[in-house]
Amino acid sequence: MFSYNLRLALRSMRRTPILSALMIGAIGIGIGVSTTTLTVYHLRSGNPIPQKSGQLYAVQLDNWSPNEPYGGTSDHLPTQVTYRDATNLMRLGKAKRQNASYITSMTVIPHNRNQKPFHVISRVTYNDFFPMFDVPFQYGGPWGDADNSSRAQVVVLSHELNEKLFGGANSVGKDVRLDGNRFRIVGVLKHWEPTPHFYDLENDSFGDSEDAYIPFDLTVPLKLQSAGNNSCWGNGSDHSFEGHLESECVWIQFWAELPTASARARYHQFLGNYVRDQKKAGRFPRPVKTSLRNVMQWIAYNGVVGNDTRSLVGLSFMFLLVCVLNTIGLILAKFMRRSGEIGLRRALGASRHALFRQYLVESAVIGVSGGAVGLLLGWAGLFGVRSLLGGNAARIAHLDWTMIGISLLLAIAASVAAGLYPAWRVVRIPPAAYLKTQ
Repeated sequence: MFSYNLRLALRSMRRTPILSALMIGAIGIGIGVSTTTLTVYHLRSGNPIPQKSGQLYAVQLDNWSPNEPYGGTSDHLPTQVTYRDATNLMRLGKAKRQNASYITSMTVIPHNRNQKPFHVISRVTYNDFFPMFDVPFQYGGPWGDADNSSRAQVVVLSHELNEKLFGGANSVGKDVRLDGNRFRIVGVLKHWEPTPHFYDLENDSFGDSEDAYIPFDLTVPLKLQSAGNNSCWGNGSDHSFEGHLESECVWIQFWAELPTASARARYHQFLGNYVRDQKKAGRFPRPVKTSLRNVMQWIAYNGVVGNDTRSLVGLSFMFLLVCVLNTIGLILAKFMRRSGEIGLRRALGASRHALFRQYLVESAVIGVSGGAVGLLLGWAGLFGVRSLLGGNAARIAHLDWTMIGISLLLAIAASVAAGLYPAWRVVRIPPAAYLKTQ
């Protein structure tokens, strides 16, 4: 029966090509606009590490000025920690895994003299970074604890940097020069691009991942300067590198892996006790205030998905509703033009349910066609977003299979919804009313 109704639907659409094109166009435009905004929202708000997002917690401590609270967040908690607190928390080691990290800018001097030196962004981190965030390796692995304690100059390269320097070959055991220092390569990552970069939302949430990863314990001997966001209070007179490390400036991201609710509760209590101990040493002048937020809470807290994005999604669906209302009028006009045919079929014994199913199938065919047009328009819209924004916009402006499926289902649902009233309206009129016009 479905195949029969499908043939009737295609035949009906061929008989009225202009009207059918108008209906498909109306659905297609609405779906195209909705697909564009919904795709951007979907990719901006997605879970970047679904297998562990409820176990990873960003750590916040209120070390700010006693005269005024931190002004960058809704609850006045700094989103980063000081160097002193980061190293203290790492030394105390109260979580299953914990990690402190920041970014620094370095210059790569290639062995190939045909290649010019170039800048890269490196993440200065502990080796817990890799298992905590499920970072995939292509060759080798992270450095060991012995490398941390001995301050060995080792490095993990990104897939992209390894391609650029070594043509993608296994470079483990080889050297690379960063800022004039020789680093031994211990690992090479596979392509890894979490969206957004939940572990560091301070420095371009949708930017490229870092090119290299080096041990945090090299911060002092190599005097590695942060290339990320630094927030400070007070007017300390010591502006040296060592003075910066001892200051109350916050510039380091700190995460803890806490697999269970009880582990989270214990760690939260530990943070409170840590702040109270630091108060005795003359730090943390404000009331004791700490926070642990998991990955999705952290993304929401930092406003990665802004109100403007949500508003655009709402407006696009309102536009889709307008398109559906227009389609209802077009479908009703088309069905009413066939009143004589409908009356004759009813008089010959066709049931209302059979006719209703037929017209719903026709509406669904219009929806599928409109969805295909909408996907093309959505792709064009996302291409426009990439062209306007440039840079890393491709990461939040591309169609994936999830959005393709959602768009098609949305198109079918919209067209069937648009066809419900016209189909119901046309089969409710008595056959005699149609036959009298023949």
